[in-house]
Amino acid sequence: MTRVLSLIVAALVLAGLVEPALAQSSQFDMPVLKLENMPGGGQNLSLSLQALILMTLLTVLPSLLLVTTSFTRIIITLSILRQALGTQQTPPNQVLVGLALFLTLFIMTPTFNLINDTAFTPYSQGQINVQEAGLRAANHLKTFMLRQTRQSDILTMAELRGDSGYDGTDAVPFAVAVPAFIISELRTAFTIGFLLFLPFLVIDIVVSSVLMALGMMMLSPMLISLPFKLMLFVLVNGWALTVTSLVESFVRIP
Repeated sequence: MTRVLSLIVAALVLAGLVEPALAQSSQFDMPVLKLENMPGGGQNLSLSLQALILMTLLTVLPSLLLVTTSFTRIIITLSILRQALGTQQTPPNQVLVGLALFLTLFIMTPTFNLINDTAFTPYSQGQINVQEAGLRAANHLKTFMLRQTRQSDILTMAELRGDSGYDGTDAVPFAVAVPAFIISELRTAFTIGFLLFLPFLVIDIVVSSVLMALGMMMLSPMLISLPFKLMLFVLVNGWALTVTSLVESFVRIP
């Protein structure tokens, strides 16, 4: 209750500070929150409102990164790989997240270049408005997502939405493409993680069987199998193979 009252008081104080500022801005005719007429026709958002929208988008950018790029598949696969090795917190979470971010940037570079060429650059030059720029960027992201999404997942989300189907990828709504893409990415990530887990599982089974045969049941099998798993992973250059397999698992946009 104390926190609620504090928030209410803070909101009232903020409103008291903002109201005179808005009154002063209207007195001097400052374009704070209004539409501006474009020379070629149509209307565009004022600079202040564009900055407000940009700051709002920055707050949801991590969520957009998780659900519309290759980050989900990469970070889940790397986490399963670390668990299969049995190294607890090595590599640490910061290293895995950093590696996943840069791999995401590497994989998404063609899509980001398309967004920059067709959406951001024309918008910065005043050729299109912010709505058109956002629509073009969303279409490019949707094209990338649908290239990685299974058709069965799209049909599942379409049925949940009440749609019978779509004529093509252009007809798939963005609200359908995003959850279908996430479901498909989770399935692919767990499939890759299962394949990575198998060789280390075999080592654990062999070590456990040998220890039981020798009567060393009090000795932890993980303590003995960990060096063998690390040696196997280093000898086959496991990190390079894992990164290569992850990058090649994505359908690249030509």
